[in-house]
Amino acid sequence: MTGKAMKKVLVANRGEIALRVLESLQRLGIASVAIYHESDRLSPVVQQADEAFEIYGETPSAAHLDIEQIIALCKDNGVDAVHPCYGFLSENTKFAKALEEQGIIFVGPSAEVIELMGDKIASRDFVSANGFPVPPSITVDIDDPSFMGQLQDMQFPVVVKASAGGGGKGMSIVRRPEDLAAAARVAASEALKYFGDGRVYVERFFESARHIEVQILGDGDNVIHCGERECSIQRRFQKVIEESPSIALTAEARQQICEAAVGIAKTAKYSSAGTVEFLYTDQGEFFFLEMNTRIQVEHPVSEMVYDLDLVEQQLRIAAGESLALCQSDIVANGHALECRICAEDAFNDFMPATGKVLAVRAPQGEGVRFDSGIYAGQRVTTAFDPMLAKLIVHAPSREGAISKMQAALGELVILGVKTNIDYLLALLDHDKIHFGDFDTNFIKNHDIKPLPLSEDVKHAALSVAMLAEKESQLMADKTPDLYSYIGAWSN
Repeated sequence: MTGKAMKKVLVANRGEIALRVLESLQRLGIASVAIYHESDRLSPVVQQADEAFEIYGETPSAAHLDIEQIIALCKDNGVDAVHPCYGFLSENTKFAKALEEQGIIFVGPSAEVIELMGDKIASRDFVSANGFPVPPSITVDIDDPSFMGQLQDMQFPVVVKASAGGGGKGMSIVRRPEDLAAAARVAASEALKYFGDGRVYVERFFESARHIEVQILGDGDNVIHCGERECSIQRRFQKVIEESPSIALTAEARQQICEAAVGIAKTAKYSSAGTVEFLYTDQGEFFFLEMNTRIQVEHPVSEMVYDLDLVEQQLRIAAGESLALCQSDIVANGHALECRICAEDAFNDFMPATGKVLAVRAPQGEGVRFDSGIYAGQRVTTAFDPMLAKLIVHAPSREGAISKMQAALGELVILGVKTNIDYLLALLDHDKIHFGDFDTNFIKNHDIKPLPLSEDVKHAALSVAMLAEKESQLMADKTPDLYSYIGAWSN
């Protein structure tokens, strides 16, 4: 790598995404530093990094959010740069500024861009002012009793959102005008609790729409896109299955959305990998939703379709290199799907699950990728997000990718904690998923049932269960070989 010195990079995260960044660092010959809370001391992240340091906090999450502690570790150990991955401090303006003040590279865009795009009200005003489409919306001051009068031109239903929100926090759908004031107050209270910012806004809610996002790369001067991802299969505003490309877009719509994403990023002088997210209606309209100024959970589907290492691109841009790729270099090949593997009881309202991981067996094969940080012996608690891993597949066609994902999910084994693997299999078996006939309300509007077990699977499960019992094992050991009694004549 050329440009700014980047000899040692601290990965300010955990789990599968920390491992993913470590892989790129090691391939580029850059020394790596991991941080970990005591609960993760045996994790693969700690084992794979060149150096690893324990961090402390009242909770595991608090440790990962301690800016002063992380910067002190950087200064004490000769760290040149910090890669925040996603979540935790990845879109924290204060963190980016603090690193800059210490002369440490933040692998991401400037603090100013993070601040602009992290504020949903400010970002929407910025995007609209530059001629890009946003949904009809107003900013709500819940202390102003006249705010209802501002809604005269708004069509119901509407959705109330937190300006600093994410992950569905501070967000609710309102179908009647008389319910809006109360919903806005609840959203503002929740936003203040989770984000320290009680500002909310109201926008029109589209009953049937898709969530389309565009992967972009920029160096501050040049911006290119790496196609779109379909992220409409969601539960509680959180993604479950992602794919690229989207089956819903025509070639013309794809070009328009991708060009809009590039235009927004270029206007913001964006420098790093990022994602511009859009709402795509059943009438063929699209509107800007938000921009994520970091690597996304679902970035692997773009990597597999476009044969890219997006983390490497992030590192090179952060080091001051100009974007080496141009738009003509970005050529789609086939179709990719990603399933988020979560510790939850998906058939019971997605209740979080806990337990001790007893065994993990990843599926193998060409075009199959398993991004995971879990290991046998790991205790899964509610201290972190329930996502354990990501299973990604690539095939020449969408039909082939779905079939490959179904086979890979069938081979994936995670014992000791309940997961959503069976739920994902049931989702992928649904006719509407196969035909691409879905929107962001699909999971809410469909009662997904477990697939029936075949007789072969039932017999295999029964055999495994019996052999797992100590008495059954002893009996099996003492049972004579029937073949020896039959004799050679049986041949």
